[in-house]
Amino acid sequence: MFANSVSAWLQRRGIHYGWVVAAITFLTMLTMSAALGLPGAMLQPLGKEFGWSTEQISSALALRFALFGLMGPFAAVLMERWGLRAVICTGLALVGLGMALVTMASQLWQLFLLWSLMLGLGTGLTALVLGAVVANRWFVARRGLVVGMLTASAATGQLAFLPLAAWMIEHWGWRSAIVPVVIGTVLIALLAFTLMRDRPSDVGLLPFGEKPPAPGTPPAAPAAPAVAMNFATPFRVLKEVSTNRTFLILAGTFFICGLSTNGLVQTHFISLCGDFGMAAVPAASVLAMMGAFDFVGTILSGWLSDRYDNRKLLFWYYGLRGLSLFWLPHSEFTIYGLGLFAMFYGLDWIATVPPTVKLAGAEFGPAKVGMVFGWVFAAHQLGAATAAYGAGFVRTLLLTYTPALYAAGAACLVAAVVVLAIRRPAKAAPTIAAAAARA
Repeated sequence: MFANSVSAWLQRRGIHYGWVVAAITFLTMLTMSAALGLPGAMLQPLGKEFGWSTEQISSALALRFALFGLMGPFAAVLMERWGLRAVICTGLALVGLGMALVTMASQLWQLFLLWSLMLGLGTGLTALVLGAVVANRWFVARRGLVVGMLTASAATGQLAFLPLAAWMIEHWGWRSAIVPVVIGTVLIALLAFTLMRDRPSDVGLLPFGEKPPAPGTPPAAPAAPAVAMNFATPFRVLKEVSTNRTFLILAGTFFICGLSTNGLVQTHFISLCGDFGMAAVPAASVLAMMGAFDFVGTILSGWLSDRYDNRKLLFWYYGLRGLSLFWLPHSEFTIYGLGLFAMFYGLDWIATVPPTVKLAGAEFGPAKVGMVFGWVFAAHQLGAATAAYGAGFVRTLLLTYTPALYAAGAACLVAAVVVLAIRRPAKAAPTIAAAAARA
C-alpha cells in the first residue's frame, strides 16, 4: 500500500508516520473550520439580498453549531467502527456539497437544510474530537503539543480566511467566497483517502514516543480487544460520567468557552464592527489577527499543558478572556483598541482545549477520552449555539451587542473560578517495566 511505502521511506529518515497523519488532520480541520467560520462574514450580505433579519440568519447558524457539537460523541463511534479515513472523507463531502449548493439557495428553509444540517453534521464529523482521537492514538510523547497544533488549525481556519472572504464578497458577491472552500474540501479528501490510516499498527509502527520492550524482557500481555461500540455507547458513557465532578466542571466551563468564542465573536464580530462604522474587510482583518495570535497561543498552550498544572492554565485563560470581552465595547473600534483586544483575546481563543483534553484524559483514560471529550465538546457547541442566537436576538431587540458581550465576559470570570475545583490529576503509577528497570 502507498501509505506503507511512505511510512517506510520516512522511517529511514527518522520521521514517524504519525506526523503525516497529524498533518492531514491539521489540513482537514483547517478547511472545515474555514467553512464553519465563513457564514459569519455573510450576515449582512444575506440580509440585504433576501431581506432576512439578523435573528433569522442567526437561528440557522445556531442550529449548525448545535449539530456540530452534538455529532462529537457519535463521531468517535464512527471513527472506531469505520475508521478515520472514511469519516474524514464523508465529512468533507457533506461540507463541500452543502457549501456549493447554498449558492443556489433563495429560501430560508434551504439555508437551514444546507448550512444547519449538512454543514453542521459534516463539520461535526471532523471537529476537535478528531484531533483528540488522532493525538491519543498516534502519540505518547508530545501529545499536548499535537493537540495544541490541531486545535490551533481549527481556530486559524475560522479566522484567517475571513479577510480574503470579505474582500471577495465586497468585489464579487458572497457566492464567490464559497469557491475556495469547496476546492479545499475536494483536495483534502483526495489526500486523506490516499494517506490517512487509523492506527500506528496499520503501518507497522508503535505510537510516537512509545519505546519497544528492552531485549530480554518478557513480552507484554496482549492488549484487550477494543470495546464494541454502537450508537447507544455515547449515552452509556454520558450516564456513567454524568455524576463525575471533573466531567461536570469541564462540560460547564467548555459551554462558557463556546458561548464566548465562536458563537459570539466569530459569528457576530463583523456585524458588530459594522454597527460602529467599520467596513467588513478591516473587521475581518482584525479576526485574522486574532487567528494569528490564537495559532501561537494554542500551540504554546499545548506545550504548557505538558509541563504545568492544567487547572491553573484554564484559570488564566478564562479570566483574561472575560476581561477582554469587557474591554471590547469600550475599545472605540479604533485600530489601536481592536488590536489590543485581538492580542489578549486571540492568544486564548481556544487555548482552553489542550488543558481540557489533558484533564479529561487524566481522569478517564485513553480508552474513554475520545467519547468523554465528545460530550464536553458538545457542551462547547451548545454554548456557541446559545450565543449565536442570543446575540442576534439582543441585536435585533436592542440594536446593540453590548449586553451580550458583558454577559459572556461575566460567564468567563465564573468559569475561571470554577475550574480550580477540579481534582488535581493523580500522577501515573510506575509501570512494571519501569519498576524492574530501577530494581
